[in-house]
Amino acid sequence: MTVLRGRRRGASPSGTGLGRRSLRVRLVLFVCVTLVAVCAVMALSTVLVQRVYLLGDLDQRVTDAAERSQGGLQRRTGGATDLGFLNERGQPAGTLAARFADGEIIAAEVVTEDGRQRVLTAAQRAALKGITADGSLRTRELPGLGTYRVTALGGDGVPVLAGLPMADVQQVIDRLVVVEAAIAAVGLATAACASAVVIRRQLRPLGRVAATAAEVARVPLDRGEVAALARVAARDTDPGTEAGQVGVVLNQLIDHVESSLAERRRTEERMRRFLADASHELRTPLASIAGYAEYMNGGNRTIAPELAWRRVCAQSARMTGLVEDLLLLARLDEGRPLRRTEVNLATLVAEAVWDAQAAGGEHDWQLALRLDGPVTVVADPSRLHQVVANLLANARVHTPAGTKVTVVVESPAASRCVIRVRDDGPGIPPGLLPSIFERFTRADGSRSRTPGEEGGTGLGLAIAAALTEAHGGRIDVASEPGRTEFSVTLPTAGRSAAPSSPSSPSSPSSPQL
Repeated sequence: MTVLRGRRRGASPSGTGLGRRSLRVRLVLFVCVTLVAVCAVMALSTVLVQRVYLLGDLDQRVTDAAERSQGGLQRRTGGATDLGFLNERGQPAGTLAARFADGEIIAAEVVTEDGRQRVLTAAQRAALKGITADGSLRTRELPGLGTYRVTALGGDGVPVLAGLPMADVQQVIDRLVVVEAAIAAVGLATAACASAVVIRRQLRPLGRVAATAAEVARVPLDRGEVAALARVAARDTDPGTEAGQVGVVLNQLIDHVESSLAERRRTEERMRRFLADASHELRTPLASIAGYAEYMNGGNRTIAPELAWRRVCAQSARMTGLVEDLLLLARLDEGRPLRRTEVNLATLVAEAVWDAQAAGGEHDWQLALRLDGPVTVVADPSRLHQVVANLLANARVHTPAGTKVTVVVESPAASRCVIRVRDDGPGIPPGLLPSIFERFTRADGSRSRTPGEEGGTGLGLAIAAALTEAHGGRIDVASEPGRTEFSVTLPTAGRSAAPSSPSSPSSPSSPQL
């Protein structure tokens, strides 16, 4: 598993222990500690239960030995210190028997390993003092003999004390502890190895995901052309597993990064193209002004100064118009609010058509008002007039003389109205339609231009789209040979939509000034 080394900012550098170990190590340790606790509880329970069982069996044998001893005394004719019943069959080695009177031990012997009896010493007898003939079982430590389980019986019979050693019970318990410890050690070692292998294998996808993230992190995204970023393999993107969920999310993040980088590249390309076009458009009138000024300062004049001055004024006006258009687009990009008032749409469009007819009398201008009554929009009158004027100028400049231009105003719904500018010119090339509303987009090479007209700057449709969006509407275009139609949809008064951002699917965003 790949371990990403690093320290979170602000974290204590002195932190040690489990917090700085890998997840695999912590899981193995957790499994092992849990197994140790479980094995310890099981072993302790087994030992305690076995000890209770063995002690119960020993107590029963002690009681049986006392009863046999008492019965043996009743059948014998010996004196008060007679312990001859220890010679009977069935007496195991270590069996202890004693006679007492008035609470004092008067005779006590133990069966040795060779089957004989040995008299207890005074110290051993002293350890048996205080035992009453009530049949209760007691544990006594006898010097030189070890721990014994003893009981005394009296009643109607002859009082007698009997006992058996606890060494066998303790030996069984000790062996049980050793066996359980060995089994637990082998089991824990096997479980630890198996857990390490299984956990390592299960965390391997997470390691591959981390390796992919590290590979992506090493890519310099702040400069140059960025190639396709690495992705988490399909086998590590199973949403049913935690590692697969991380892989899916990481792939989504990488997709988002790539799309953001692509958009950044497109924005930079548009910015470079925008700056180049703006520089070119400004350089042309500036070069003309400089040329005419130098010519007027020269001695050899083949052009009348008045004509040269008129050309200087024309180029200056052209440059001023270009700068004003750029400033208008910059203000719209900044989201500056427009002056708004109620405007009669039919009147505004009619005035724009009359102006276009005066400027392009060689075209056939048609106005169709398909309205049930007055249609009012809340807009900036001058800016909305500029939208319609730019569309009409576009149709006039880019179509040949005699082209029929039809302007339709209609209200298909109570909440919106539509202005359609339609012409039967040669149309817009399909490859140009996606970028028709971008700044400095021209179609001069594909659509005819009226002879003698100045070349456009390519900002008219961009301004129309930006102003339409600033009024809460949208602008669309559809074109084919013999039919081109621009449609401007606006909300009517009382249902005016909030102005949208300067960018929309129909009007690609352009760099702000």
